[in-house]
This record gives sequence, structure tokens and C-alpha cells, in this order.
Amino acid sequence: MARQLFGTDGIRGVAGEFPLDPSTTCAVGAALGHWISSHHLNPEVVIGIDTRESGKSIASSVAAGLARSGVKARFAGVITTPGVAYLARSDHFAAGVMISASHNPYSDNGIKVIDHSGFKLPDEQEHTLEGEIFALLRQNIPASALELKVEDDLAKDYIDYLASTFPGSLANVDLVLDCANGAASLLAPELFQRLGARVYATACSPDGRNINLNCGSLHLEYLRKEVLARGAQIGIAFDGDADRALFVSHSGRVVDGDAVMLLTSLALKEQGRLGEADGEPVVVATVMSNLGLERALAAHGITLVRTPVGDKYVLEEMVRRGAKLGGEQSGHIIFRDWATTGDGLLTALRVLEVIRNSGRDLDALSEELKIYPQRLVNVRVKEKRPLADLAHMNAAIRVAEADFGTAGRVLVRFSGTEPLARVMVEGPDDASVEHHANRIADAIRKDLT
Repeated sequence: MARQLFGTDGIRGVAGEFPLDPSTTCAVGAALGHWISSHHLNPEVVIGIDTRESGKSIASSVAAGLARSGVKARFAGVITTPGVAYLARSDHFAAGVMISASHNPYSDNGIKVIDHSGFKLPDEQEHTLEGEIFALLRQNIPASALELKVEDDLAKDYIDYLASTFPGSLANVDLVLDCANGAASLLAPELFQRLGARVYATACSPDGRNINLNCGSLHLEYLRKEVLARGAQIGIAFDGDADRALFVSHSGRVVDGDAVMLLTSLALKEQGRLGEADGEPVVVATVMSNLGLERALAAHGITLVRTPVGDKYVLEEMVRRGAKLGGEQSGHIIFRDWATTGDGLLTALRVLEVIRNSGRDLDALSEELKIYPQRLVNVRVKEKRPLADLAHMNAAIRVAEADFGTAGRVLVRFSGTEPLARVMVEGPDDASVEHHANRIADAIRKDLT
């Protein structure tokens, strides 16, 4: 049975509306609390929020639900999602809850649950929680809220840990940070200044409604402009909860998650820290990573393993194969030697470490990645029938694959949250990619509209 509340990154929706209304968020806390109290000797949960105006009220409602089940909530205040994951796996806590909708606008919010291992809950556990949440809602128990007081030492512990992973200093390094008016707004400048960098920080004035607004990892134009104007060595952009990071080089070139995986994998391989599967060095990425990354890694004897979209699936495959590096083109990068989730601040530290140790800049480090042209087309559909049953679409895909051979690929999937079929085509040139993407999209319209 498909999950109804949890998506690939927790529960997400419009703040104040189902499933983020007070009754449901309180039920989420109660269901989680019941599970924790029956599985853990230390029934405490750490809760964090990003800077959305709805964050604290949702946190208070979840905390009240936890209290109904005898579980104490401790409040870290504004902190990153990976910060909550770090704290969750400490001795103090049985689990962590992050209130955030990541890169979405302020009107949205979400609930991400992280267990004591620091991992997001597996699908089966989310399914079990959903059953209990709906059972509680059927009982019509009144919603309640619990007053929360920020414990500043919790976020400090996380920043102390990050700083400890960086050997040496960032003296004489000029950085421009775009903190998306989100969870990194206070933490990122503090971290990089502590390590000795000269920091110019932008989008660090959250007001509850400006998170991700024309800033952050989805809007790199302003960061690029600032890097060029200031002659900085590097620009770093986070999203609302800072579990991803994208970069701008000193020349203004955008460096995405694929490039980050390439340059850090080569450094880790040289150090003997990349991890192997069946005797071969391996990196895990999603189906969305560019074919160019696969080719560049192969040139260095590194196998790229692909998973469905979602960093939780990347992590599950990394654990299964013993891989130490994985991530997404969007900038979620997981370094398993240091973290259990994508962490934008940690990713920035690892990139800066490679730059410092190699003596090369971002342009030089990423020049080996040759990006294959890629076209994404969203097709609105009335129903989501099995893809194998779509005759026109499959015929169009076979034509594209025969045309590309090994120099391209096609991916079609349904959106998990919208009535859309998503078509992704990569190939050797823009014209052929555009041609086949449009043909496949038209075929889907014949099949499903």
C-alpha cells in the first residue's frame, strides 16, 4: 500500500493545512513518541526548525504529541537538517525531528523524522507510523501545543563538530555565502569565520517569509554577480535547510553536485577512503546525474551506481554497497565518513579542503566533467498507468535509444506529488536531445491525455 503522508523527504505541504494542520502534526508527534517509548530506553527527541514563520508552531504541536506518549522534546531552534541528524545520533536522543520544507517557499513546511542512527526512516517504518497517525486522527483527540525553549548549546555542538572535521585553516580565503535566508543564516558565517576565512554573507536576514526567495541554491544569479564583483575565490549557496550546497567558481562558473562528486571522489580515492563494491571504487548517484559524470568517473576506474531520485535512496544504496560518497546533481552530497545525510556545510568544507590540498581552483578541478546536453519536459496527465503499458511512449523511447546508442539515455517517471510525467533525455548534441524529448512527450500525451 502506498504511503499517503510521507514522500521522499518526509511529510510536506502547506503550513496550517492537512497534513500540517495542528491535529495531524500533534498526531505525528504522538505516533512517533509511542514508537520511541517502546523501542528506546532514553525517550528524548531533538527538534529543529528552519526560518519559516510556521516552524515554531508546528514544532510545538509535534512536541505536545510526543509528550502525550511520555517522550521529552528538546528544542535546538533554528538549525540545519543535517544538524538535527548529527544530534539525533548522539547518546542523548532516540530520534530527531526537523521542521522544514527545504527549498520550497515559506508558505510550505514539512516534518522530517530521523532515527537514532542518523538516517531518515525507511519506507516501511514510515508506513507503520502513518497507520498509527490516521488511527489517532479517527479518535478526534484535541490538538495541543507545548511551549518550547531554545537550547543554544545544541546548535553549538553541531558547529563544533563540523569545525573539527577540517584540518588547518581557511586563512586568506575569500568566500561569498548565500544562506537562502534559511537555517544556515547564522551557522554558516560563524563556521567559516571561525576557520579563518574572509566571509561576505548574503541572504542572511530571515524574516519568516523570505526563505529561498530569489536566493539560495535555486537562484544562483546574485551569488555569481557577487563572486565576480568581489573577486572571491568561491561562492557557496545553500537551500532553506542547508542539506545541499552548490558552488560558483572565481570565474563565475556554476559547479553542481555532479562536479562536486567528481572532484571529491578523486581526492577520496587517492586517500584510500572512497569505498569499494566487489573490489571496484564506487560512487552512488541518482538517475538524474549527468552521463558526463558516469564517463568521467569511469576514466578513473570508478563505477557510478544509480538510484531513484531522493537522497534517502542514495544513502540506502551506499550502506548496501559500502560506498563512502554519494549524492544528487542538486547538491545533496553524503560523505559517510562524516555524516549520515546530505550536509551543505560539510560539503563546502570538503570542497574547500580539496582546493587547498590540491592547489587548484574550482574551474581546474571540475574541467574534466563534460556535461551532456539534457532536456527535461513535464507532461500533465489525467492518470498514471504503468509505463510499460504506454505503447506510443515506449516506441518513441526505442527510437531515441537506437539513435543515441551508448552516447545518450532516456528516463521517464511519474512525479510523486503532481499529475505529471517527467521526461529526461540526454544525448550528444542539443538538437537530437530536443527532438527526442519532444517526441517522447508527445507520445505520452497520446497515451495518457
